[in-house]
Amino acid sequence: MSEHHYAVIMAGGGGTRLWPVSRKEKPKQLLPLIGQETLFQSTVKRLQNLFPPERILVVTIEEQAKEMKLQAPEIPVENYLIEPAPRGTASVVGLAAIALKKRDPNACMAILPSDHFIRNVDLFHYLLKTAFDVAENNYLVTLGITPTSPSTAYGYIQQGKSVDGRYNYPVYMVEKFVEKPNEETAQKLLRSGDHSWNSGMFIWHVDTILNEIEKQMPELNQELKAIEKAWGTEKQNETLLKHWQGLQNQTVDYGIMEQAEKVAVLPAGGLGWSDVGMWSSLFEVLLPDMNGNISTNTALHLPHETHNTLVYGESERLIVTIGVDDMVIIDTGDALLVCKTDQSQRVKEVVEHLKKHRQEKFL
Repeated sequence: MSEHHYAVIMAGGGGTRLWPVSRKEKPKQLLPLIGQETLFQSTVKRLQNLFPPERILVVTIEEQAKEMKLQAPEIPVENYLIEPAPRGTASVVGLAAIALKKRDPNACMAILPSDHFIRNVDLFHYLLKTAFDVAENNYLVTLGITPTSPSTAYGYIQQGKSVDGRYNYPVYMVEKFVEKPNEETAQKLLRSGDHSWNSGMFIWHVDTILNEIEKQMPELNQELKAIEKAWGTEKQNETLLKHWQGLQNQTVDYGIMEQAEKVAVLPAGGLGWSDVGMWSSLFEVLLPDMNGNISTNTALHLPHETHNTLVYGESERLIVTIGVDDMVIIDTGDALLVCKTDQSQRVKEVVEHLKKHRQEKFL
């Protein structure tokens, strides 16, 4: 990687669909959901041998930064960019871009979520190196995931013609972005063979993305200009706070990518990727026993005539299941979740209910 290449980890999310384990104080990226390491630690580790720690930045909120600094002490403290409040990924990208531009006007950056799982790290490195080459030619680059099922949980990217250039991996122009589809549409997109899942991983030159923000999100651009002016001075934090509060909550996909013209996609098959978006996604990344059951964390699980069931336990309690199929059982000591595997995306509704009824101790 060139000395102008940086990784920016987006790490401020709440992970509400993994309640009751993922909570305000300890969201999913700070938890060891898969193995001993937390998802955040795995993300940092994946970047080893590509970026030195001083070229890895983390954008997060104050409540999470303290724990992240303990989990990844190799990343310099000054590389943590603290957003005063969550305002969507477009703002995160803009903040990272102005911070990097001040530091290195030739910076090119990979935007990577902190809570994804990737099994094939070698392929991931190969893709990133190619994506940086494409981004140097002023493309906004995204990594697509070759679909393995007609999932309704992800947005899709339709690929167009091949991008000219001698790249080490197939690169295509993006024809269009498709919002999360219904079941019937997802089946069609899968059959078409020219759609990828939108992974939320992006690579671009700081100037390229800042130009797009100026063109497509003038209000965000105006606030970023004011923040950029004060960046690196004693007024930095005060200015950031002042101009951040009024920002509209917007994703980079909707705010920038869908309307941008020079967008390229690298469709990746065999990456072993999951966004660990809900409990059922652990079936994709953890090894089940011969009956399809998964017991994770310290769960003491005695399955009797039980199939395709996930049990996650944080206490010493023995969990016994008899004649149970296709279930998710999550025990945290103060909360117990039991649901059908195909209903696990609805956990978010429970979190909304708890918020509405001010049951803060369970959030």
